[in-house]
Amino acid sequence: MRAVRYHEHGGPEVLQVDDVEAPDPGRGEVRVSIRAAGVNPVDTYFREGEYPVPDLPWQGGSDLAGVVSAVGEGVEEFSTGDRVFGTGLGRTDPGTYAEEVVARTDRLAELPEEVSFTEGAALALVGVTAWQAFVHHAGLEPGETCLVQSGSGGVGHVAVQLADAMGARVVTTASEKYHGHLRDLGADVTLDYHRDDLEDAIGEAGAPDVVLETIMNEYFPMDARVAATGARIVGIGNTADEAPVPMSGKGKDLRFQLMTMYNTPDIGAVCDRLAYLAETGQVVPEIARTYPLEDAAEAQRAVLEDSFLGKLVLEVEQ
Repeated sequence: MRAVRYHEHGGPEVLQVDDVEAPDPGRGEVRVSIRAAGVNPVDTYFREGEYPVPDLPWQGGSDLAGVVSAVGEGVEEFSTGDRVFGTGLGRTDPGTYAEEVVARTDRLAELPEEVSFTEGAALALVGVTAWQAFVHHAGLEPGETCLVQSGSGGVGHVAVQLADAMGARVVTTASEKYHGHLRDLGADVTLDYHRDDLEDAIGEAGAPDVVLETIMNEYFPMDARVAATGARIVGIGNTADEAPVPMSGKGKDLRFQLMTMYNTPDIGAVCDRLAYLAETGQVVPEIARTYPLEDAAEAQRAVLEDSFLGKLVLEVEQ
């Protein structure tokens, strides 16, 4: 089978298509014939060596959607031919940039017929991240105000939809060209993050009870200043090793939470909830562009360097 791997750490150019043996599922695992694989910034961090991998060469990619092609011993949840999607691969287990991949059943859920393979692959990682941030960590409640920073991003545009589906009032920041689209996705207030008075504008929109922050080291202090008393601030991304936690937040009893999707106890259970939301049209990922498997290097370049709303996805021809 074809698989995109890197034999050394480096830029996108180290990615290459190799011909490798298709994996066999072990106990509690299934093999999935990949139809689509999401492209995420985290995939590039493993490739660059910023995050460790077990060994080289390594097969990257976190998200998948496809059809079960083989079932391991002890598996009762899925059968051959089932449409599935999921995430959490590419860190300790070979990733999803391939024609076939083996995955534990607790990382997968059934993909409804109404949801395309491309949408399933685009939804998995970002959807689980947003779910863990809002449901598990922040306990977002109906009627609360939720600030989603970087609303046009992969996580951000899904988080806007999820917060709206949960009954929250949604404020988001993004480039002005995406404001209309984000309002269509459920944002009540859209703010240009380039504006000099962004902090004042957020304050005028209403002190947020929950903040989803994508660049912790730059914006944690501002988040604390604009947040409501008792607010929960969840950080999912950073561009530096340290992020300041301002003491000005002490008087508001703020809670700061750092998280990673990979610590989700049962990814499959969350994906199952997301599948319902996607099937009913409440949370549907936007597909900015698709690429063939052999163009994974260009997709990984674009996910870090290009401006777009939504997700990039590899589509795999079988």
